[in-house]
Amino acid sequence: MCLIVFAWRPGHPLPLVLAANRDEFYDRAATPLGEWADIPGLYAGRDLQAGGTWLGMTSKGRFAALTNIRDPRQPRGARSRGELPLDYLRGEVSAPAFLAELALRVDEYSGFNLLLGDRHALYYFNSEEGEIRRLLPGLYGLSNAGLDTPWPKVLRATAALAATLDDPRPERLLDLLGDRQQPPRVLLPDTGVGLDWEMLLATVFIVGPGYGTRASTALLMAGDGGVRLVERSFGDEGRAIGEADLRFDT
Repeated sequence: MCLIVFAWRPGHPLPLVLAANRDEFYDRAATPLGEWADIPGLYAGRDLQAGGTWLGMTSKGRFAALTNIRDPRQPRGARSRGELPLDYLRGEVSAPAFLAELALRVDEYSGFNLLLGDRHALYYFNSEEGEIRRLLPGLYGLSNAGLDTPWPKVLRATAALAATLDDPRPERLLDLLGDRQQPPRVLLPDTGVGLDWEMLLATVFIVGPGYGTRASTALLMAGDGGVRLVERSFGDEGRAIGEADLRFDT
């Protein structure tokens, strides 16, 4: 994922309301959201190049989501970051135990942010900070820097999420993820990729030559264990190519 905004409200009838965009090169093959035939009870999209995922849930209630850290100066990790959500989802260890073990070998991966948990607790880990954080109730935004870094797209999408919480239907979450408004240049971050790329990557929904938003995902996790996952898939030029709508109990 390259943008995740979410409301974390333990004890609420909807403890987790989340909207996320996955941005990737159009020619990197992936399968859309669905149950994995080789891992029954795991619901996620699948990167066909490295075999991992970027966001998913299981029938046991485990949740995981990943974003990359944008820094062209960082060393390239030997292992794919997409294996991290997958390893947690198909495992049995708790989120804190998983992250504690991961912290010992974090240099095997390029920079990343990882969200792990269930409807009872949610944890955040940034590979550059190395700190395991149990998140307090609140409204959060995450892109390709640390949690709640005030990039224009993060602020804009987080505010839009807040406006849906009176009635957080999936279609409203997906609509906010389609925002293509370009922020003023003066507000753009400088992550070392050059102004043209900063401008391209600054919108909530990205459309560019060879690269853009490939999937928009809405997740509603209920306090009684019910889950609804809806994903819209996109091809080049932001062309909608499919939608998946999954409902299951954990």
